[in-house]
Amino acid sequence: MSSLAPENVIESQKAGVDTTFGLAAQAVAGFEKLIDLNVRTVRTALDDHQTLIARSLSVRDPQEFFALQNQYLQDSAQRVQAYWLSVYEIASGVRGGYMEAAQDQIGKSQRNVQAFVESLASHAPAGSEAVVSAWKSAIDAATESANSAYEAARKAAQQVVEAAQNDASIASQTAVRVVSSKTASVKK
Repeated sequence: MSSLAPENVIESQKAGVDTTFGLAAQAVAGFEKLIDLNVRTVRTALDDHQTLIARSLSVRDPQEFFALQNQYLQDSAQRVQAYWLSVYEIASGVRGGYMEAAQDQIGKSQRNVQAFVESLASHAPAGSEAVVSAWKSAIDAATESANSAYEAARKAAQQVVEAAQNDASIASQTAVRVVSSKTASVKK
């Protein structure tokens, strides 16, 4: 049966709509997770600041005051690192869903093209085997080229994500080390 038959076109359109709404739902779920993370982060920050101020007002020794401040800075650097790790995990989850959907769509498109070519080949007039073979070869080459391009783009995107994650990790670790070294120098 031709992939251009009305029932196949309708089914394809329905699948496209379902995919679009599925991707939109994934994006909204990721957005909800980011909002939840940010609300929890703000609440924690407010609680931590209130605790710090209360403890700072009860300190009588300047040394103890500076130690309290340095400990707070060190804890803050670690919380910032944990926050960005959570943001990265949320974004990676949404990106993974989009990549999976893209792979599914590419696979479906390739299968549809193959079915279309097979349909044309089966209905081709006698003596057109060379033309049909040329079409199949051209489509196979185009499919292989599209697969290679997709794979190259996927690898490049993965490298960018890994580089960004590595940069964020290094920045967070550097911030923790700087705060730790400042804390150690103040204690001396």
